[in-house]
Parts: sequence; C-alpha cells; structure tokens
Amino acid sequence: MKLLSKFGLVFSALISAATFTSTAVYADDHGSKGMNVPKIGSMVVMSGLENPWDMAFTADGSMFYTEKCKGLSVKTASGKVNALYGMKDSKGYASAGNDLFCSGQAGMLGVVLDPNFKKNNTIFVYSTSSKYHGSGCKTNFEKCDGNIVMKFKVNKDLTKVSGRTDIVKDIQYKPFESNQPFGGPGAHNGGRMAFGPEGYLWVGTGDRHRGVCPQDNSLVCGVVLRIDADGKGHPKNKIKGDKRFYTYGHRNVQGIDFRPSDGQAFTAEHGPWHNDEITALVNGGNGGWDPHEKRAGRGACPDQYCGYEPNQMEGMTPAVRAAYTPMSDTRFDDLMFPAWQNNGYSQGTGSAAFLTGKNWGIYEGRLATGIMGIGFGGTPGGMRIDIVDIAPDGLSVKSVIHMPVGVSKRFRGLEMGPDSALYATTDEGEIYKISAM
Repeated sequence: MKLLSKFGLVFSALISAATFTSTAVYADDHGSKGMNVPKIGSMVVMSGLENPWDMAFTADGSMFYTEKCKGLSVKTASGKVNALYGMKDSKGYASAGNDLFCSGQAGMLGVVLDPNFKKNNTIFVYSTSSKYHGSGCKTNFEKCDGNIVMKFKVNKDLTKVSGRTDIVKDIQYKPFESNQPFGGPGAHNGGRMAFGPEGYLWVGTGDRHRGVCPQDNSLVCGVVLRIDADGKGHPKNKIKGDKRFYTYGHRNVQGIDFRPSDGQAFTAEHGPWHNDEITALVNGGNGGWDPHEKRAGRGACPDQYCGYEPNQMEGMTPAVRAAYTPMSDTRFDDLMFPAWQNNGYSQGTGSAAFLTGKNWGIYEGRLATGIMGIGFGGTPGGMRIDIVDIAPDGLSVKSVIHMPVGVSKRFRGLEMGPDSALYATTDEGEIYKISAM
C-alpha cells in the first residue's frame, strides 16, 4: 500500500503488462461530497517499449507513437501494431531514414496529425537528423542544424508512410559533450509539437546548452515556432527577423497545449534545479531565460553557458541559483511572466495536456502536466502528474493537486485521446490510459 496524494488516499496498484488487461485503480471523491469530483483510474495499454516519447490519435482511436531511438509506429483501433518509419539501424520498420539518429535527449520525439487528417492522411514528426549538418556542427559553439520536422502521408490501412518532406531543417542540436550537468550530446533538444486552434503547427525547441541561443533570435533554439504545413511562418508572428518565431527566451519546451475555453497557448518547461514553469504565451514575447555568460553581473561560465551556475555540479538552495540565472529574468521588458513556478523547485515538469470531457468533472479544462524529476541535489523527487487550475488571465494558478494515478513514473508525454481519457508515455517503456468517471 502506498500514499498517493496529499488527500491521504491509499491505493494498491495492481498493474499488468498485458495490453488492456491491467487492473485499474481509482481515486475516490477526495472527501468533497456535493462536488463533481471524478474517480480516476489507470491501466497499462502498451509495455516493453523503448523510451516512448509522444502520441497522436485518430478519431477512431488509432494511436501513433514515437520511440526516441527506434522510430514511428501506430497501434490501430483493432489493436494491431505497425512499425512505420525507423531511424538509422532500426529493425522491422516498413521504411526508415538513414539520416535519423538518437543521442542523449535527442532522437525521434514529437508527433502530431494534421487537423484534416481524415481527408489528407498527413502526419508531422520531429526528429534529430544529420542531413543538414553541412559545414557546421564541428564544435558546440557554432550553428548545427541537427533537428528537423518531417511531413508524411500515411496510407489508408496505416501500414506505411510515404512522401517525406522536411518542412523545418534548421532546429539547433548539441553535437558534443560539455562540462555541464546532463551535458551530453543532444541536451535540451525540445521536440514537443501541437496544432493550434487556427490550424497552424507550433513547435517547441530547446537552448541546446548554448548560451547565446534563447535571446539571439537568429538561431532556431530556445524558441517556439508557429508555422503552416509547409514550414512558413504565420503572417502575424511579431518577432523581427525569422518570421517563423512566435516566442523566444525559452530553456527547453517539452510541453505545449491550448486552453479549450479560449485557445490560449501554454508551455511547460523544467528549470535548472529551480523554477519549473507554466507560461501563457504572448505573440513576440520573451520567456526570460538568458544563460549567456558575462551578462547580468555574471562572469565567464563553463562552455560559455551559465545555465547551471553557480556551483553547477552540485545541489544548492534553489533561490541562490535563481538569483544568478533566473528562469524568467525581469530585466526584459517583454517578459512573459509564468502562471506557475513550482515553489522554486525544478522537478522535471515537461509534457502538458488540457483535460477535456465531462467525465473529468471539476477538473475539465484544467492542465495536466507530467513531472519527471529524479530528486537531484536535495530537490524533492517528481514522478507524478499534476492537475493545474490556471486563472483566466494566465498569470497565476488557483490550485495544483497531484493526480492519483496509482503509479510513480517518469511521465514523458501526455495526450488526450478521442475517448476523453488521458494517455501518458513513461521513460520506463509504458503507455498508460488514465480514465475519469
């Protein structure tokens, strides 16, 4: 038996690895009689996967999913799994891209379906690629076009993809290890995508451990793109220079979704042992992350990146770190203030999905966020899903509760299914279905 939430609920999590055969565990009404508080249960619908990262659903319940170092697959509504498009050296896929590879946090990450998928069978995938390195990528201190967004056509029986078109070719990638915590190749690689209410594709990117990236605005790193299906920027994007940019000044965007009530875009990001954040995006706005050395009173930093300073290789008081390199630096006049910052902690807040469907009761319309933190340097561990009630103005939150899913995992990806259930990928190799009733 295990304590699962601050409400003192106790559950026995009897989870089977077999698809759709697991025993669900349910939360009670939290003692809130008279309120529409749903019972919440979880079950494993897929297991034995290799770092499943993201999911996208068709209207009939077929689920496309990515595995970071393997490729793109689909589990059809009938339960059959088809391996569609693999990476270099992947086995068993209908086709593959020999330029696609994985390293560290990088690999095949986000997947989304075109809003008109029922008519055009078009799918978009974010992946690391060597195809456009060109003369760059020789060091960590130069342009390295190492992440792309691909567009495919899927055949009607969902057994193969074709017509690959790379619509974004210049998202930055970190090619070599550096003297930073978690400093291997592929660090802070972004990768989350979502289609917004207007039918444009939003793409979250990371700072790739390069100090100049978030505030530079000439490199595709530490920014959110708002583009059409051919990779061209929305005509009303306000940032000067690269017309694909909607916002800049981000650390590593791995969660993005749109509030159902008004279409407002929100991102979720985890900080460097301080200040995970949820932020309402503003066209042309600045996330406020500036890890560049020799700015804001800072001196030189290892590898010209102050993202983990001071005392970067050890845990320390989050407030001290935050004062040195803030997640949301108030020096910037165009700062987008976060709605939530996790009481100053960083616990690996990443994926995000608004809960939709009447079955979610009082939680309908609130934001679910996946927490992946391992509890480094005295920071409390994460390994949960939170439900965040964001104020209408997007500048504060009314409440945050821990969703009683019955298990503690590194929840990497969250996505609402057509059945009004929340689906979650875990770094441990599972996909969960989380139901409310």
